Amino acid sequence: MLEKMNLEKKMSKKEYKRIMKELEPRLALLQRRQKDAKIPVIILFEGFGASGKGTLINELIQPMDPRSFKVFTIQKPVEEETMRPYLWRFWTKLPEKGRIHIFDRSWYKKKVKSCVENEDNVSSDTIYQDILDFEEDLTKDGMLIIKFFLHISQKEQAKRFRNLESNKETKWRVHEKDWKHNRDYDKWLKAYDEMIQKTDTSFAPWTIVEATDREYAKVKILSTVADILSERLDREEKEAKHPADETRSEAVFDFSSSVLDGIDLSKSLTKTVYKKKCNELQKRMSLLHSELYKRRIPMVLCFEGWDAGGKGGAIRRLTKMMDPRGYEVIPVAAPNAVEKGYHYLWRFWTHMPKAGHVAIFDRSWYGRVMVERIEGFCSEEEWKRAYNEINRMESQLADAGAIVIKFWMHIDPDEQKRRFEERMENPAKQWKITEEDWRNREKWDDYVKAVDEMILRTSTSHAPWVIVEGNDKLYARVKVLETVIEAIEEKLK
Repeated sequence: MLEKMNLEKKMSKKEYKRIMKELEPRLALLQRRQKDAKIPVIILFEGFGASGKGTLINELIQPMDPRSFKVFTIQKPVEEETMRPYLWRFWTKLPEKGRIHIFDRSWYKKKVKSCVENEDNVSSDTIYQDILDFEEDLTKDGMLIIKFFLHISQKEQAKRFRNLESNKETKWRVHEKDWKHNRDYDKWLKAYDEMIQKTDTSFAPWTIVEATDREYAKVKILSTVADILSERLDREEKEAKHPADETRSEAVFDFSSSVLDGIDLSKSLTKTVYKKKCNELQKRMSLLHSELYKRRIPMVLCFEGWDAGGKGGAIRRLTKMMDPRGYEVIPVAAPNAVEKGYHYLWRFWTHMPKAGHVAIFDRSWYGRVMVERIEGFCSEEEWKRAYNEINRMESQLADAGAIVIKFWMHIDPDEQKRRFEERMENPAKQWKITEEDWRNREKWDDYVKAVDEMILRTSTSHAPWVIVEGNDKLYARVKVLETVIEAIEEKLK
């Protein structure tokens, strides 16, 4: 496809000035509307070396309010980034609602480079699928993604390298690797062609920019951004005036059964057996934690469960003999004002552990399909698509080498009531109980249904759910320790 494009397209200076006179103020107005509409926008630039990415990005931002955008230049990943899943470094750079983030190179760089250099360790299908999933998840949540590929010929690229080298102020910008890229132009062309073919989608399409003539390229980029922003803003305003009818029929009868129904909550341990087992397991956990660090294996543990289900107690026993420098416990509450400005998974990606470290989430991203679903904090469409989004995220963690385990701390309603009352009577524990906890008991059946669907749809071989019989706290704590140890030992084989 790319080799067939006409790269000689040009624009006269007269025509350029005429168009820009109208285009720049239009783009400035559209950016203000986009900010007010709280639409997050990503504009990314890929293309051949010396195709003018930096110059054209600078031209693009001139009409914009500098307080509302940020430009990222994607270089070779630093050590902190290499120790996490590949897309982590981009999740942490996502724009807040109403802002624009511009990328000079992006998440495509690694794969294209590996294709040219014949690095077989980077699977084309896997990494491109992860990218497609990433872009689809973002766009479904409201992100606008605009992708530009800047295209020049091999001859034009060489000409620009020579021009840069001839100027003592720009000579430093050209290296031997740049000339190698020029010699390998056909390989890069083939890799870029594959990139575009595999990732050109309706939700994040590519715009190929013939970049030989700078004026033509600038007008095409600014016009494209303006048109896409305008279309999105007009569509949202139209939908606001004429919202879709979400009326739907309810099922006559609920035939579903719960995975929680068959859990034996009578399981227990004596204090003597518990103390002996717990001490042995904690010592073993300490040694295995060190082994994880030495082998640079990350681990992600997720604790969900009923209020007063024993999450905190289980986490404390699990971490008692672990090196505190190698793990972090992340307590998760309702998202704050800043977190609400991003995709709901953003705040969890920012806490994912680097290689050799452990992240323990006390509550997690599963709030999306439980409390947010039941309390109406997100739409039905949002929580229904979350299962697939969560599975994708956990798959990427596992592909990066992480051990991922999710615990559901299960107790029955009578045991929960007993623990609530015990907390109310104990001044040292009263802080643990709130009116909201009591209100949530009234929705027990709704939560059972949500938990059942959550476990069935998101328990995978690489990120399994483990239901912990929690009526007896001693049994529950030992089961958590045994499960984590077994998973680590299996990974270390």
